[in-house]
Amino acid sequence: MLWVYKMIYIPNGGFKMKKYILLILSIAILFSLTACSSTGKEANGTLSIGVLPDVDSVPIIIADNEGYFKENNLNVEIHLFHSAMDRDAALQSRKIDGAVSDMLAALYGKEGGFNVKITSKTNGSYKLITGKNSYIKNISELACRGIALSKNTVIEYAADSILSYSGVDVSSINKIVIPQIPTRLEMLRNGQVAAAVLPEPMASVAINEGASLLASTDTLGINPGILLFTEDSISTKTSELKKFYKAYNKAVDLLNKEDVKTFADILVQKAGFPEEFKNSPKLVTYEKAALPSEEEFNNINSWMKNNNQIKSEFKYSDVVYDEFVK
Repeated sequence: MLWVYKMIYIPNGGFKMKKYILLILSIAILFSLTACSSTGKEANGTLSIGVLPDVDSVPIIIADNEGYFKENNLNVEIHLFHSAMDRDAALQSRKIDGAVSDMLAALYGKEGGFNVKITSKTNGSYKLITGKNSYIKNISELACRGIALSKNTVIEYAADSILSYSGVDVSSINKIVIPQIPTRLEMLRNGQVAAAVLPEPMASVAINEGASLLASTDTLGINPGILLFTEDSISTKTSELKKFYKAYNKAVDLLNKEDVKTFADILVQKAGFPEEFKNSPKLVTYEKAALPSEEEFNNINSWMKNNNQIKSEFKYSDVVYDEFVK
């Protein structure tokens, strides 16, 4: 055992030798062993991400499938949800670090005191379609038939935007609340609802089966999809998030270069896309990680306030975090 002797002054007694057990030796050995066990690479961190069965989630699914996260010493746990409600519940219970989401969900979170930040936009598309046997040819005909959608979500925002743009009084439309995306598609197929707002690729699957397209957010220039993370995750997993976006951007390059058919099986298996997607696969043009526009943010903020969904007036800078897309 190693002892250390220290000279201690004793009042009226001069100096006296006192011995201490040197615990520092054990600590030094521990650090030495840790250093020896290192492979020279940074230890793998972990991020847990919630996704939905829509095209916004595709770059994450592909980055994982192609091993791009592992290339960057990052473990990503992907959790597939079929409704925004389930996704948001997982986020608020801290079961996931972040999610493919939308600006409405971010503002709901901030309003409720749940600290989340928008870290980038995603690329998605939402379409208002009618069933093949509904015989609806014009948006104005929906007043007596109703639209299937999910309430207080980006889907409802898309529906209201499309209706307003078309000159239809939003209050005249019966909104049939069906939160689960696959259920909404199935009810449209079976004629249980006359019309629905669906994200891609569910909308294209329905159209390929005979449904009719009435309007799309693409033509309106609406893009409310985002990636968001909790502030806790942003502060404690900064390195992991930088690696995540590096892999995300690499997946975007691949998606825009390869034929969509290359990924069809993977997206059915891992992204929850319907089996029919493989018959006529179609995706959007993806962009590397960037921030959503401030104009879009302000439009959504106003829509939510006008519909009494939030009371606070949020600034773009209150909700958006730009460190990962510079």
